Amino acid sequence: QVQLVESGGGLVQAGGSLRLSCAASGNIFTLLAMGWYRQGPGKQRELVAGITSGGSTNYADSVKGRFTISRDNAKNTVDLQMNSLKPEDTAVYYCYVDRLGRARSWGQGTQVTVSS
Repeated sequence: QVQLVESGGGLVQAGGSLRLSCAASGNIFTLLAMGWYRQGPGKQRELVAGITSGGSTNYADSVKGRFTISRDNAKNTVDLQMNSLKPEDTAVYYCYVDRLGRARSWGQGTQVTVSS
């Protein structure tokens, strides 16, 4: 079992910034990919950004150039720096981790609200 604790969500005006953090603990073993999904009101959950253990990243087209994902393998953390936020970025953001031979694990979610 792995536990994911997210922090950093909140309310921000359009154009502002937030930084989300996610810390993994428990039976971590080997962490492979880590990243973030989000689910906006009335929308399906979508991938925001992911990062491999080697540092390769991928982003949703809608956040490229505005969001930056990073991870600290020694601390088992993954962060999401979100700049130039837009009202359409409003969503619950979920951290995930993939472990070798295990099902994907999810955080509890953190609310991000961007006001216009």
